[in-house]
Amino acid sequence: MHIPKHIGIIPDGNRRWAQGAGMPKQDGYTHGLAPGVEVLHLARQAGVKEITYYGFTTDNCRRPAEQVAAFSRACVEAMERIAAEPVSLLVAGDDRAAAFPEPLRQYRTRTDLNGGGIRVNFLVNYGWEWDLADLDRPGSSRRKITESLRSRDISRVDLVIRWGGMRRLSGFLPVQAVYADFYVVDRLWPDFQPEDFAAALAWYQKQDVTRGG
Repeated sequence: MHIPKHIGIIPDGNRRWAQGAGMPKQDGYTHGLAPGVEVLHLARQAGVKEITYYGFTTDNCRRPAEQVAAFSRACVEAMERIAAEPVSLLVAGDDRAAAFPEPLRQYRTRTDLNGGGIRVNFLVNYGWEWDLADLDRPGSSRRKITESLRSRDISRVDLVIRWGGMRRLSGFLPVQAVYADFYVVDRLWPDFQPEDFAAALAWYQKQDVTRGG
């Protein structure tokens, strides 16, 4: 079985799920915490070497204040749960902004926890402009583009899985994901089921992965 080395996770649909359940939009984020840990376990069991979660973007911070506060808290709690696992953890995003959660600053450089293990990246207050900003530095070139990324410690992505039915990357790691295969799950993220992940891996087996060659 051909297993992708690096999988990107876009956990969309939290607000729509909350609305459907008769809750305020911001209440949906806490219901997406357990699926995140479950995906980590499934990825580890499958032999995936690296996984990147899309936490929230700089653009998301334009939402109402109560939603921004809710997804920020959810990211902190998600990291607390993941930090209890044997992982090599990195949080990437614009940490100069007030929206960056203070408790996550300790993970701005990769940290091995509980003996280390699968590489886990969490994009928090992430924006593609932030990531590519250093490309304008003197001496930068296309040959050194990956070295100039602020997310340079995140490797090339093989497969992106997006829950919630939307067919867009929403700025997810534009350089690392340039040749990634893209699988969409119509189910909303809080309704995650293990078969979603299994179906994505099965679909990946059928793709002709050439990376342009």
